[in-house]
Amino acid sequence: MKARLVIAAALIASFAAPAFAEEYYVVRDTTTKKCTIVDKRPTTTTTITQVGPVAFKSRTEAEAGMRKEKICVEK
Repeated sequence: MKARLVIAAALIASFAAPAFAEEYYVVRDTTTKKCTIVDKRPTTTTTITQVGPVAFKSRTEAEAGMRKEKICVEK
């Protein structure tokens, strides 16, 4: 009985853990042409577009990704 409870708890925790992981997104404001990093998935709007992959796992990865995007690099 205890083994089933432990297994069930572990299974639930394994599904819930990714929900707590932080994700970062690089977005570009279409009016100012500036790129920024946000920690929430961008919603469908006409003033902000997502740049790069779907999400970065850390802010450091997002900053590196933003530097690689030609659209975000200021001349």
